Amino acid sequence: MPKISQDQRDARRQQILDAAVRCFSRDGFHTTTTADIVRESGVSQGTLYLYFANKDDIVVALADDRHQAEAFLNALAQREQDPIRGLMLLIELHGKGLVEPGRLDGRRVGVQGWGEALRNPRILASLVEGQVMVSEAIAQLIERGQRTGQIRPSVDPAAVARTLIAIFHGFVLQVAWGETIDLSACGQVIHDMIAGSLLTPEGRVSWDRMTSAPATL
Repeated sequence: MPKISQDQRDARRQQILDAAVRCFSRDGFHTTTTADIVRESGVSQGTLYLYFANKDDIVVALADDRHQAEAFLNALAQREQDPIRGLMLLIELHGKGLVEPGRLDGRRVGVQGWGEALRNPRILASLVEGQVMVSEAIAQLIERGQRTGQIRPSVDPAAVARTLIAIFHGFVLQVAWGETIDLSACGQVIHDMIAGSLLTPEGRVSWDRMTSAPATL
């Protein structure tokens, strides 16, 4: 049997994961079987088991892939010299991902994953790992802002991170329900909250310069 390249293996793995997302979004985790994913993906049962031992493996792989994408966004934000600009960029990048075409199925599956984590320790560990990664990225930006005098020293970086993540999770849930979100209006609210609660007078000067254009979540 001819060997396939790594690119071909990666493409086949993604083909299975994409099919799983469609199945999970449409029918839920528990109703969906590996046979359903096989039919949706067009691969054989044996091929699926070459990549994933069971359905839980697929769920964890989806979470891990999402974490890798989030790590890329976090890295972009950390590269900004101005920590306030980095925080803005992180909020905007994650916000825009909420309404990107073709990502609704993924958001629906993500919400289902929260419920599944309550009964599956392996999935819970994967989801918590991803949240910790984003939380640490936000906290690092807040700490940098405190060192530069742009963010009030009394602010708790970890609390800010948890609060912003909680707000984002609320938006994810609304998107999964099919609600329409005005990202500009919501972004302005978040920007006003940050400017009023976190920034020093020096920080608000740079913030105002950066937010002269309409805010975007």
